[in-house]
Amino acid sequence: MEHLVFDDLEKLGRIVIASAVVYLLIVVLTKISGKRSTSQLNNFDWIVTVMIGSLGASTILLESIPLVEGGASMITLYLLQFLVTKTAAVSPNFCSFILSEPRIVFYQGQFLPDAMRDERLCRQELDCAMRAEGINSYDEVEAIVFETDAKLTVIRKPDNDESDKTGEVQVSQTLSNLL
Repeated sequence: MEHLVFDDLEKLGRIVIASAVVYLLIVVLTKISGKRSTSQLNNFDWIVTVMIGSLGASTILLESIPLVEGGASMITLYLLQFLVTKTAAVSPNFCSFILSEPRIVFYQGQFLPDAMRDERLCRQELDCAMRAEGINSYDEVEAIVFETDAKLTVIRKPDNDESDKTGEVQVSQTLSNLL
């Protein structure tokens, strides 16, 4: 109980310096690794992000982890993330292995209960995604897709305009491929 509020000045100094160094390291590594580190996260990216946060906190607070060791572990994770995502970008099989496939959970006026159950989604989440797109009725929706980054994409029904038939055909083909 005696060290509840303050331990000692030396430990406080170490924490302040370690915080600054770890912060700068994470900013630089995130900048180098590109937009993917801060974009909508798929499961793989989320895991790496949580691990980086945990390593950063441990390096800052635990005296038993020197800055060089904590930094090396963060660099290793960023490097592994880069290698995995680079491999996924050139290998469709590897990409399919590490990422989940998008899944249609609502299509042409019908909820797809098996897909919703498998993805652990409820109707309220679909309602929320529709509201975010300014859609108030399922009558306006062609499909709702649960994306690889766990985002729900709402696809409006095509207008009856003759001028946009190509877009309508492309949307139909894309949705057919997902079904």
